[in-house]
Parts: sequence; structure tokens; C-alpha cells
Amino acid sequence: MLSLHAYKEQNNMSLYINREASKLWKRICAETTTEINLLAENWKYILGGLICQYLHGLAARGVHYFHKPGPTLQDVGFFLLPELGQDKAYISETLFTFIFLSFVLWTFHPFILKSKKIYTVLIWCRVLAFLVASQFLRIITFYSTQLPGPNYHCREGSRLATLPSPKSVLEVLLINFPHGVIYGCGDLIFSSHMIFTLVFVLTYQRYGTRRCIKQLGFVLAMIQSLLIIASRKHYTVDVVVAWYTVNLVVFFVEKKLPELPDRSNAAAALLLPLSNKDRDVRTKEENHKLLNGNSVDPADRRQRTQLNGKILEDVNTHLADSAMNGA
Repeated sequence: MLSLHAYKEQNNMSLYINREASKLWKRICAETTTEINLLAENWKYILGGLICQYLHGLAARGVHYFHKPGPTLQDVGFFLLPELGQDKAYISETLFTFIFLSFVLWTFHPFILKSKKIYTVLIWCRVLAFLVASQFLRIITFYSTQLPGPNYHCREGSRLATLPSPKSVLEVLLINFPHGVIYGCGDLIFSSHMIFTLVFVLTYQRYGTRRCIKQLGFVLAMIQSLLIIASRKHYTVDVVVAWYTVNLVVFFVEKKLPELPDRSNAAAALLLPLSNKDRDVRTKEENHKLLNGNSVDPADRRQRTQLNGKILEDVNTHLADSAMNGA
């Protein structure tokens, strides 16, 4: 009897796993189809944003040729924060990598999870717009004035502090990735690491749903700021300018971008966002059904959980649904 019971349990578990795997595969296929359609409409913005990332790297590489090492400037952050040392400089890079990868994985969560609040392609269009605007201001700033780099490889006596004149155009265009990015000098005001960190944190603040993760995001951004200064990778001014510049850029650019479509309606989760014309047609159809005494699908009457492009936390969504049902 025991072996028969164990066999049934194992069989039921296998059936459950197969059923859930089938659902997951269908979800991935449906989401992939939707995202491919969105990518076909917005590929120019994605491609343009990626090209601008290369141009930003090219500009940072170019300013290294103008860098002149010198004495480290007086800095309040350097007085207040103990120097981590060259052997512990990896700590800030490790935290930045964690933030970067966590955000990338979150943007692709609609392919796996049932709760779909965003479209991956559309969220990356926004992120790239924020990055491009911030990096454009950064290029103008660090080309205006070159400061002696505080990082260890940018100080006097280091062979990496200055670059010899390029032998060919190709040498400049290849930007010596990733070595040239890691050991760059001269592109100080303002911090590129903080641009990415703050853009990711602010984007999740607006379109994420977990309040605890939103709070954790700001805490990690503050820690990242302190680690950058303690690692002597940037002056304090580079971090401070990044904080208010990126926030202002996101604030103003967000106003110019169209709202993200609402994905709170599970029935419409696999569909592309409706145009204004289609939305008007659907509203007329619903009114016609109500006038004739026909019921409307409750899923269609579900309260929107998005306000001016901002997705509310899960707790607020639950309260809104309860209020709609008279609870």
C-alpha cells in the first residue's frame, strides 16, 4: 500500500510539473510574439539608443587623450570617507553589477511571471531615452573641463594616466573595450555609474510594484554613491551632480514620452496596446451591451492600476479591486 501511494504521489507530481511547464511555455511564446511586434514598431528607438551608448563610450575614450594627471583635488568626501584602497575597488563594481543585472532581469519578467505590468521593449525605449539625454549632458560637461583623475590608474606616475597619440582612426573607434572603459580617465563630471544606477532605480520606482524593492533601490543607490567616492573613482561633485541631473532629466523626459499601456487587465495581457480608435470602439460596444441588458465581462470593468504611466503597488491594486466589488 505504501509503495502504491508513493507511486500515485509521484505520478501526480509529474502531471503537475508537465502541466505547469506547458503553461509556462505557452506564456513565453505568447509574450515573445507580443514583444516581437512591439520591437518591429520601435526598433529604430532601440537601435538609436544602442548607437548612442557606443558614441558615449567613444567620447569617454577620446577625452582620455586630453587627460593630464596632477595632484588630487581637495574633496569633502575624501576627508569624510576612508579610502578603501586599490585592492577593494571591486566592491563598488560588484554592487553596480548586481543593480544592473537585477534591473535587466526585472524588465524580462513578463516572459516568465503571470503578473505582467510592463512591456519589455517599451520599458527599454524609455530607459534608453533617459540614458541618452543624461549621457549627452555628461559628454558636454567632461569635455568642458578636464580634471586630474582621483582614481589610482589616473594619478601621476601611472602609465595608464595618459594615452599616446592614436596611430590610426580604427584604434580610436574600437575604444579598446572593455579595458579602455575600465581604465578610462578624464570623464569625471558626472559619474556614468550613477547615471545607470539612478535611471534603473527611478524607472522601477515608477513602473515597479514592490514597495520594499523600491525602498531597497534607493538604499543601494546611496551605498553605491559612497562606495564610488571611497574607492576614489570619482570626486564627490561627480556623484552629487549625477543625483540632481539624472532626476531632472527623468522628470522632464518622462513628460515628453507617451504613457505605457496598461497591462492590469489579464484578458488583455497578451494583446498589443489599443489605439485611441480601437479604445473608442470598445467603449461603444460595452455601452451598447449595457443598453440592451447584456452583461459586460467583469475583466473589462476592472479598475486601471496605472495613473499617468505610473503603476501602483500590489497592495493598492488589491484595495482598488476590493472597492470595486463593494468589499
